[in-house]
Amino acid sequence: MIKAYKIMLLPNNKQKTKLFQSAGVARWAYNWTIARQEENHKNGGKFINDRELRKEITQLKKTEEYKWLNKVSAQIPKQAIKDACLAYKRFFEGLANKPKFKSKKRNKPSFYQRKDKLKHKEGKVVLEKIGWVKAAEPLPEGKYINPRVKFDGLNWWLTVGIEFEPEQNNIPHSEGIGIDLGVKDLAVVSTGDKFKNINKSNKVKKLEKRLKRLQRQVSRKYETNKIQTEGGEYRYRKTNNIKRLETLVLKTRRRLKNIRHNHLHQITSTLVKAKPEYVVMENLNSSGMMKNKKLSKAIQEQLFHEFKRQMEYKCEWNNIRFILADRFYPSSKVCSNCGCIKDNLKLTDRTFKCLECGFEIDRDLNASINLKNYGKSIA
Repeated sequence: MIKAYKIMLLPNNKQKTKLFQSAGVARWAYNWTIARQEENHKNGGKFINDRELRKEITQLKKTEEYKWLNKVSAQIPKQAIKDACLAYKRFFEGLANKPKFKSKKRNKPSFYQRKDKLKHKEGKVVLEKIGWVKAAEPLPEGKYINPRVKFDGLNWWLTVGIEFEPEQNNIPHSEGIGIDLGVKDLAVVSTGDKFKNINKSNKVKKLEKRLKRLQRQVSRKYETNKIQTEGGEYRYRKTNNIKRLETLVLKTRRRLKNIRHNHLHQITSTLVKAKPEYVVMENLNSSGMMKNKKLSKAIQEQLFHEFKRQMEYKCEWNNIRFILADRFYPSSKVCSNCGCIKDNLKLTDRTFKCLECGFEIDRDLNASINLKNYGKSIA
């Protein structure tokens, strides 16, 4: 079992310069690989293996023009080449889109760190050719897998996978549960428990208003500092005030993201700690639901996919069976009492009323009970 850890780094100014330098080399090597592959393809050549390209990089580092590559770890450009070649292979297999050049402005700076060189001691982490960097929390012991250093616009982070032995849980399981996700309430469980929509809280609403206000201020500042060039085109000058406001925008966005993700973690942990025999969720078509212009923003903020992802891996950690119901299973339209299907059920009908047996129940609770029964039928 592999668990991913994300630890915030606290570098000084000299270390920040080296971190950005390492990320710049990784971006250059990735773009250089794409350029070489594209040029080779135009000339009628076959796909170049990453081993051959890494040998070319080794030779380039010996020249005067590219001696600056020696200032960072040798594994950084080599791993970037490997990542670019892997992206091409995924494209050839139909698993991903064609790899594109990485932009200095749009792409987040990141680079690879050798796992055998990764060490920690007394709240510090050592990075190759950078030195001991302070960390916000200690790095757990274990076998490290694919360590990466990333910058999110505000802070530097170390992400690493650590291999653990799966825990053998002999605690008896309770009855299985069904979970129905929605906009009014984030999650309704077949046990009758409801978990609120955090986006309706005053805390989140105030942060969203503040974010809009800051974005408008940034836009006005850009318009004020607009300069017309000799060719008649307009260019925007980024002042210190704009940089300060953009930092506040990033901090507000991160605050909103952390509140929403923390809310999801609290809910999923609560559900898993109850030790159900199985958990059933609906395989929602989030991209199709987003086409509804009136509900698209609310659906996007609910983070349905993230909720499913957290439930899936937490169930795996606790030896709980996770079941995804078929996307076309009519969980909301089936009566949980008699099993009759109500085809004319509308989205505005919040109470389910069965025309056959007269059973009345909350629409979302009815759907969660049906999902629980779905899991019982295939268990």
